[in-house]
Amino acid sequence: MRSDVLNLAAQRNMFLSPEALEIVLSDPEPRMFINNILSAISKNTMFIGKDDVLGFLSGNTEKELRTVAPKNKRQPDISIIPGTDVTGESMCEGKVDDFSKYFMNRYNALRDILKRKTGAPVPIERVRSMDREVHIIGMVSETSVTKNGHRMLRLEDDSGSCKAIILKDSPHINDIIVNDEVIGLTGSPTRDGMMLVASEIIRPGVPSERWEPSDSVASVAFLSDIHVGSHTFLETRWKSMAKWLRENAKSMDLDYLILPGDVVDGIGIFPGQQEELSIDDIYKQYNRLAEYLKEIPDHIKIVLQPGNHDAVRPAEPQPALSEIFTKMFDSNVMMTANPVQLNIEGRTILTYHGRSIDDWVASVQRLTYEDPVAVMKEMLDRRHLAPMYGLKTALAPEKKDYLVIDKRPDIFVTGHVHGAATEEYRGIRLIAASTWQDQTEFQKMHNFNPQPGVMPIVHLGTGKTTMKGF
Repeated sequence: MRSDVLNLAAQRNMFLSPEALEIVLSDPEPRMFINNILSAISKNTMFIGKDDVLGFLSGNTEKELRTVAPKNKRQPDISIIPGTDVTGESMCEGKVDDFSKYFMNRYNALRDILKRKTGAPVPIERVRSMDREVHIIGMVSETSVTKNGHRMLRLEDDSGSCKAIILKDSPHINDIIVNDEVIGLTGSPTRDGMMLVASEIIRPGVPSERWEPSDSVASVAFLSDIHVGSHTFLETRWKSMAKWLRENAKSMDLDYLILPGDVVDGIGIFPGQQEELSIDDIYKQYNRLAEYLKEIPDHIKIVLQPGNHDAVRPAEPQPALSEIFTKMFDSNVMMTANPVQLNIEGRTILTYHGRSIDDWVASVQRLTYEDPVAVMKEMLDRRHLAPMYGLKTALAPEKKDYLVIDKRPDIFVTGHVHGAATEEYRGIRLIAASTWQDQTEFQKMHNFNPQPGVMPIVHLGTGKTTMKGF
């Protein structure tokens, strides 16, 4: 119908503004409506605007005037879940005391989640005096493997620390256990009380819940790792995607678009980067991105969060882009921190750029860049996005650990690794959100092939996920 209306106008060498077109399409009979307008407007007119259409309507009946309300026009229903965005809340100074408070906040938050599953734990300082099986909750400070193939752990809580051993014939011997995660452990003290022999490992985890259909007709799409400013930015594919959105987004109620970081390539992110840049000015990179986003239909609410290539602090959680950049963007672009949780039409969406995937892959042999969804499952099992401290992912010691997954999400999305994948895990839609950058020199060196130009789309009512390629 849209193309029919535009063609009828073009046949008379006339063109409609977007606002005028929206009003025409809201009429029950758009073809008849546009023909009447074209007949009434002066032949010397080339551009038909909103005022021209309303001027034509002013001579019609009250019944006809009531049809001016745009069809399917809805206010976006999107908000940041309180307490999940660090923007404007950062208070840390990087002192030793800040780190102590940071890790205590993490421990307490995850202990509370574990207690709902296991009940109250025994303080670790009392373990040596116990002569029965006990349950503790601790943060892992050390892991190792003995020469006999057993696993040794050191766990800490706010009362003290203790060693625990997972025997090589235990069903938990091959569990992935990483430093600084918080676990529950059930075990029996050895005769000398120097360690616990573990019989069960419990993680915070996420409950398995069925996706309950809702009456929402809207969909949300994801575009990560755009890397505007890189000479490997795939402009042709981007324009193809934007054109597809202009032609299809409104009819399919695609009303929300999330950009999970690395929206520009940045400056000085890695040695020799200047050789790979087509735009070597950070302000011009964001300005160009703002222009590209104007190609997206105005009715779509866009959420933009930073990644490790963006102009914010590298330590996570990362605040939203500063006003010096955000003023370049239209009002339909919403700036958030990384990570953040959003409520969109009743669904909880956890969106995280995913820098810590580097640490997971480096620390756990069975995890790979080719399967980012497997890493996301490990994050959900621990209810933490980046538990390991001191590796590639810098962590800012805020008073609150914003990387704890307090609330179970309905959708969990990451970017960073330039892969495209989707899977359902315990009723949660997991999304690896692709990239709009071709293979880089660094990726060629490591024989890594990205999966660019894919836009994942999730229907908020049914949960159906589509991977739209361009």
